[in-house]
Amino acid sequence: MSPTDAVSPALAELADACGVATTYQDALGAHRDISSRTLRAVLAAMGVETGGDDDEVDTADRAALQAVRLRPWRRVLPPTVVARQGTVTSCPVHFPRGATVSLSIRLEDGGAPLALRPLPRPQESRDVDGVLTERLTVTIPDSLPPGWHRILAVVNNDGDGGGSGSGSGSGSGSGDDTDTHTAEATLLVSPPSIPVPAGLDERRAVGLAAQLYQVRSEQSWGVGDLADLASLAGWAGRDLDADFVLVNPMHAGEPFPPVEPSPYLPTTRRFASPLYLRPEQIPEYGLLSPADRQRVDGLATSVRRLNAADTIDRDASWTAKLDALRIIFTAPLSRERAEHFGDYTAAHESGLHRYATWCALAAEHGPDWSVWPTELQDPDSPAVTRFAEGHGEEIRFHQWLQWQVAEQRATAQRDALGAGMRLGVLHDLAVGVHPTGADAWALHQSLARGVTVGAPPDVYNQRGQDWSQPPLRPDALAEQGYAPFRDIVRAALRDSGGVRIDHILGLFRLWWIPAGLPPTEGTYVRYDHDAMISVLALEAWRAGAVVVGEDLGTVAPGVREELSDRGVLGTSVMWFEQQDGRPLPPEGYRRLCMASVTTHDLPPSAGYADLVHVDIREELGQLTGDAAEERRAAAGEIQSYVDAVRQRGLPAGDIAEDGPEGGGPEGVSSTEDLVVALHGFLSAAPSLLYAVSVADLVGDRRAVNIPGTSDEYPNWRVPLSDSRGVVVSLEELQHSGLARRVMAAALGRRE
Repeated sequence: MSPTDAVSPALAELADACGVATTYQDALGAHRDISSRTLRAVLAAMGVETGGDDDEVDTADRAALQAVRLRPWRRVLPPTVVARQGTVTSCPVHFPRGATVSLSIRLEDGGAPLALRPLPRPQESRDVDGVLTERLTVTIPDSLPPGWHRILAVVNNDGDGGGSGSGSGSGSGSGDDTDTHTAEATLLVSPPSIPVPAGLDERRAVGLAAQLYQVRSEQSWGVGDLADLASLAGWAGRDLDADFVLVNPMHAGEPFPPVEPSPYLPTTRRFASPLYLRPEQIPEYGLLSPADRQRVDGLATSVRRLNAADTIDRDASWTAKLDALRIIFTAPLSRERAEHFGDYTAAHESGLHRYATWCALAAEHGPDWSVWPTELQDPDSPAVTRFAEGHGEEIRFHQWLQWQVAEQRATAQRDALGAGMRLGVLHDLAVGVHPTGADAWALHQSLARGVTVGAPPDVYNQRGQDWSQPPLRPDALAEQGYAPFRDIVRAALRDSGGVRIDHILGLFRLWWIPAGLPPTEGTYVRYDHDAMISVLALEAWRAGAVVVGEDLGTVAPGVREELSDRGVLGTSVMWFEQQDGRPLPPEGYRRLCMASVTTHDLPPSAGYADLVHVDIREELGQLTGDAAEERRAAAGEIQSYVDAVRQRGLPAGDIAEDGPEGGGPEGVSSTEDLVVALHGFLSAAPSLLYAVSVADLVGDRRAVNIPGTSDEYPNWRVPLSDSRGVVVSLEELQHSGLARRVMAAALGRRE
């Protein structure tokens, strides 16, 4: 670090007070210091200004630190109070000396308010903007039911304290000419932990992990859809004894082509992608006139040829599907259907209307709201209101699309459970959203500007990662009672048996990267993980759902233990589970986790065994070390798993004296046999969930994603293929002998 990047004590103190790390431990255990340039940029993104002339920087930093420390004293109540059922929680209250305070709780169910008794004497006092302000503590009862409640404080100033001073909390003052002020705070009461779904204690759940867009049937429109999901789940439940299907994030992308291929870079996490609709399964399709129905059928025919293509073409599929959906939208709704649509829009209220308004605006001005006319960049502006009033039918169309997605998602879940699955469909929750998309516009007050989210360098991504997504601001989340995160979680849990949280470590801290800097020059920003996990626990408890957290990568001490204590399952990928450089015996895996042989950020098992991951990273220039050494190390890793499989007597192909010259696994003549054996190896793990990649069911070798790349590799556009690279349809998958062998092995059966 250069002298100009040195961090002064005042800046270090300010960063710590704002939850910004000044140092961190990397994946190899080394301590890394953060530069002042990074710290100042991150603090600015949080609304904390540290600037000034060089000789005034320290003074500005100390002034900012003082303002941060006084922030809680300037309000009567904290914006959000988090409690757990069965645990006593305290809440600070601030008010001018001489004032009296009455406190009560309004429960979510609307019952009579519950009066609270504050402690008899203030515990601390401080001068705040010339007003002597007291702090006392009130105890929140441990018997409150889980829910979203409110704390109400009424402050009566008797005149001894020099004015009203401390202001209100989340609510507003009652009036300038009175001595009475009110404040409100969100009171989030969560269950102690997320219960394990019934039956999993007695028998683990084995299921599939699918990139749904890959799973294309003969009736698909070039992209696997919700009808295909229902068919996949039905077959897997009936024929393979599977208990769930975990799918990629189905968040909405751009409302018009071109469409971002990555499901992990959506435009919103609160609404789903209509790209996954099957138009013919919308009830009104059957009510179309013969001419309109012929037009829809013709559009379907025009893109069904894409089902056999070697690249997923979302743009072509969505272009045709969007035209078809507009035709179906013109069909009148029956009275009952109209009532259902009205109920749906009412249930989602302003959030849905704002999202649909963004879609309508995107139709006229493009999906990047940052280049829209200035008056339209603020969703609360009068200009946006006028636009919405003049584009009601287009807004209604996008609301209707979301209703159709909700109906087809519900159908897929019903079919999954009807086929005998215990959990059904598990959805995936992406870590963030597109920087110029719908949520970045609608939730502009909740997101940090001038930074993106990513990950520091690790063993598999040696240059770090920049996911180009704006992070939620910790302070804004608290100010809004965690409503933005609550709505995101609710959307993921709707009509599902559970959710996988991508990069759940982000509930504790996220790697923020200032604009213009590489991922290596980011830093961690802390979140109130107790609040974030409490939101997750409350919503999952209400939905009766299981929650899986992807806790891979650089994990801070105590994180996994905290998640486990709250009932959040972890993630164990076989290739990452090693002990002293050798495969961890499956009996040593965590019980509270989802185990798998591979993941979507690695090649399928057959490809990983053939070192495809090394070949691709070398070709793309991602390796920072010697390629030959990387290949030898990877080959040694594969060989260690082959040896572990053989020690357990699992068949991994015919054993030969010498391995292939290229350094592949010694003694394995059939990669398919090895894939089966690896799943048999992992079947001994005690993990409550075990996910089998659909790609492994057909011997696929190609990775769907290479982290740290975009256009250098066809990420998220690779179709489901067999070991020869030939595209495999859903119908062919359902007749696959390898699929049955792999699932039998995963279930611990020997065939």
